[in-house]
Amino acid sequence: MPDTGGPQGFFSERFDPRKHDVSTFSCGVDNLDAWLREQAGSADARRTARTWVWATRGGDVVGYYALAAHKVQREHVPTRIGRGGPAEIPTVLLARLALSVDLQGKGLGAALVADALERVVVATKVVAARLVVVDALDENAAQFYEQLGFRRIPTSMRLVQKISDIEAALG
Repeated sequence: MPDTGGPQGFFSERFDPRKHDVSTFSCGVDNLDAWLREQAGSADARRTARTWVWATRGGDVVGYYALAAHKVQREHVPTRIGRGGPAEIPTVLLARLALSVDLQGKGLGAALVADALERVVVATKVVAARLVVVDALDENAAQFYEQLGFRRIPTSMRLVQKISDIEAALG
């Protein structure tokens, strides 16, 4: 998938610590800011997560997400979602997602998630996975993902969505 123009002139592209300036990035959650600055590059090098950023033409990062291979036990997801799947369901983990505080509250969080989900759909045409999984940081985040079609695993902050449903929604 080629790098794409994002909303408001941002570019969605794979994170490159030599190209992208993350020194001033702030989403309001210290551990998400620190992960981008301190661990995203090494996670990429170790092939444990791929990070994608929204950046300005100058390379300033204004949002990011990280994707990783994952699996969940079928008995840990709602029956409708797990039915027919193997005991260990291959998934893609939306491991991190953060948007600059300057851009929050403008509907861009949903666009950032859509960017991530489009990449997942493309990737699963080559490497199979059945679900996208996200572990929400708090109740507000869980409700945000529920509004985007994710279903919560009862008594947890984990949410899932079938990739086939995502693909249908994206058209």
